[in-house]
Amino acid sequence: MEPIYYAAPAAGVLALVFAFWKASWITRQDAGTREMQDIAQLIREGAMAFLAREYKVLAVFVIAVAGLLAVVNSQGRAGQTPLVAAAFVVGAVASGLSGYFGMRVATAANVRTTAAARTGLASALAVAFNGGSVMGMTVVGLALLGLGGLFIVFSQHLFPGASNLMTAINALTGFSMGASSIALFARVGGGIYTKAADVGADLVGKVEAGLPEDDPRNPAVIADNVGDNVGDVAGMGADLFESYVGAIIGAMVLGAGAACIESGHYGPVILPLVIAAGGIVCSILGTFVVRTKEGGNPQLALDAGSFGSAAVMAVATFALARQFWPTNGTELGGKLVTWSDVGIATVIGLGTGVAVGIITSYYCSIGKAPVMSVAEQSKTGHATNIIAGLGVGMRSTALPILFIAGGVIGSAHIAGVYGVAIAALGMLSTTGIQLAVDAYGPIADNAGGIAEMSHQPAEVRERTDRLDAVGNTTAAIGKGFAIGSAAMTALALFAAFAQQANISSIDLTRPTVMAGVFVGGMLPFLFSAMAMSAVGEAAMEMIQEVRRQFREIPGLLEGTAKPDTARCVDISTQAAIKRMILPGAMAVVTPIVCGFLFGPEALGGLLAGCTVCGVLLALFMSNAGGAWDNAKKSFEGGGYKMTDGSLHPKGSDAHKAAVVGDTVGDPFKDTAGPSLNILIKLMSVVALVIAPLIALTN
Repeated sequence: MEPIYYAAPAAGVLALVFAFWKASWITRQDAGTREMQDIAQLIREGAMAFLAREYKVLAVFVIAVAGLLAVVNSQGRAGQTPLVAAAFVVGAVASGLSGYFGMRVATAANVRTTAAARTGLASALAVAFNGGSVMGMTVVGLALLGLGGLFIVFSQHLFPGASNLMTAINALTGFSMGASSIALFARVGGGIYTKAADVGADLVGKVEAGLPEDDPRNPAVIADNVGDNVGDVAGMGADLFESYVGAIIGAMVLGAGAACIESGHYGPVILPLVIAAGGIVCSILGTFVVRTKEGGNPQLALDAGSFGSAAVMAVATFALARQFWPTNGTELGGKLVTWSDVGIATVIGLGTGVAVGIITSYYCSIGKAPVMSVAEQSKTGHATNIIAGLGVGMRSTALPILFIAGGVIGSAHIAGVYGVAIAALGMLSTTGIQLAVDAYGPIADNAGGIAEMSHQPAEVRERTDRLDAVGNTTAAIGKGFAIGSAAMTALALFAAFAQQANISSIDLTRPTVMAGVFVGGMLPFLFSAMAMSAVGEAAMEMIQEVRRQFREIPGLLEGTAKPDTARCVDISTQAAIKRMILPGAMAVVTPIVCGFLFGPEALGGLLAGCTVCGVLLALFMSNAGGAWDNAKKSFEGGGYKMTDGSLHPKGSDAHKAAVVGDTVGDPFKDTAGPSLNILIKLMSVVALVIAPLIALTN
C-alpha cells in the first residue's frame, strides 16, 4: 500500500495533537477569583448535562438506524455491504466526540478569558481564540482520522482492487450519514435551548425589569450562557463536521467514475482526502498569525489567520493536484480533466467561500449601511424595526446566491461535476481555522457574562465586549460560510446521488418530478416552522419561570437573594430534547419514502427544491437575525446618533424596539437558519446512501 493512503489519518492525528496542546495550555491559564470560577462551573455543568441527555436520546436513534442499514444492505446485491452501518456508527460517534471535547474546552476557556481581560485585550484574545481552535482542530482531526482510517480498511483490506472500489466508497457514505444525523439534532436541539433561554432573559430581564445584559439577578442568565456553548460551539462544530465530511465523500464518489481508476490510478478518489489533509496543515499555520497588540483590532488578527490560511491553501492545492492527478489527465463525466483544472476548481471554491463571508459580514456588521438602516428605523417603534430587518435579510440573499451560482458554473466548466465537488471541498479545506474563529465568539460572549456576574471592574467588561462585538461579526461570517458551503456540498452530493442512482437527467415535465420539487421547496419552511414554534413554546415557559422568581423570591431584584438558575437550565434542556426529535426524523424519513415510492427522479426533484429554498431561506434568516442583533448593540455603550442628530441611549424607546427586533431575530439566526444547512445536506446524504437500492428496485 502506498504511503499516501496514510496522509489523511496522519493529518487527523496531527490536528488532534495540536488540539490537545492548546487545551493543555488553556488549563494552565489563570481562572480568576473564586466567584468567577463558581459561575463558570455552573455554566459548564449545565452545558455538559445537556450534552449527556441529548446523547442518550441520540444513542437510541443511532443504534436503530444502524440496525436498519445493516439489514437492507446485507442482501448480497452488487455494491452493497452491511459495513455501511459500521461506518454510520463511527461517523455519529466522531461527530459527538468533537462536540463533547470542543465544549469542555470552551467552558474552561470562558472564565480564563475573563481573567486574562483583567490584564489586557491581547491576552484575552489569545485565550478565547485558542479555546476556539481546539473545537476547530478536533472537528477536522476526528473527521479525517475516521474517514481516512475507514478508507484504508475498506479499500485496501476488505474490498481491494478497482472492481471493488465503489463498494468500499458506498460503505464510506455511512460515515457521512452518521455525521449529518448527529449534526441536525445538535443544531436543532442546541438552537432551541439557547434561544429559549435568550428570549426569556431578554424580554423579562432586560425589557420588563430593566436589568443590564448578564445581570446576576436574572434567573435565565446562566441558561443563556450555557446556550451559547450548546448552540454556537457544539452545534456549529457538528454543522461544519458534516459539511466537511460530505464534501470529501461527494468528491470521492464522483472521482470513482474516472477512467484512470480501471488502470489502478486512484488519484481522483484519494485527492479529496489529501487536499483536506493539506488544509489541516494550513489551518494550524494560520493559528500562529492570530495575535494583536494592546489597543489593536481583534478583527484584523482573526481575518489575517483565516484569509491567510485560505491563500496558502490555494497555492498548495495546485501542488497536490499535480502530484496525485494522472499526468495526462483523465476522462471524468465525459470531460478530460487535468491537474490544473482541479486546482482552478478548488480555488474557485475558496474564492466563493471568502466572497460569501465578506458579503455576510457587510450585511451584519455594526457601522455598515444595512445595520444602520435597522437602527435608524427603530426610532419609530417596534414594527418599523422588524420591517427593516426583514428587508435587509431578503436583500442579503442576492449577492451570495450570484457568487454561489458563479462558483458552480465556473467549477463545472473547468472540471465538470467533479469540479463542483472539489470546489465545495476547497471552500471547506480550511475548516479548522474557520471554525476556530467562529467558536471564539461564544467564548468571548461567555467571558463578558462572567465579568458582569462576578462584578469585575468596568474596563474588564469593556475588553470582553470588544471581543464579543468582533465575535458577533465572525459568527455572522461563519453562518454565511456554512450556508455557502452547504449549497456547494449539497450540489456535490446531488451529483454523486445521480451517478449512484443511474440517472443522467431529471425531466421536469414528469408530474412526479415536479411534485417532488414542490414538496422539497416546502420542507425548509415546514422545518423552520417547527424550530421557531419550539423556541416560542420553550420561551413562554422560560418567561413564566423568570417572572415567577422575580415575584416570589424576596430580595431578588434588590440583589440580596440568589435566583434559582438550575430551574431555568432544566426548562431549556427539557424543551430542546423533546422538540428536536420531529424535525430530525422528518429530514431522514422524507427522502426514503419519496425515493422508494416514486423513484430516483422524483427524489432528485425533492432534493432540488429543498436545496434551492433551503439555501435562500437560510441566508435570509441568518442575515436578518445578524442585522437585528447588531442594530440593538448599536444603542449600547454611548448610544446611537440618528441622521437627524438626535442621540438615543441605552434604555430609550428606540433601544427597546431594537431589543424586540433582536429577540425576533434570535431564533432566525441561531435556530432555524443554521439548521437548514444540515437539512439540505442530510437529505442529500440519505439519498446518496439509498441510491444503489433505489436503482435496483426501479
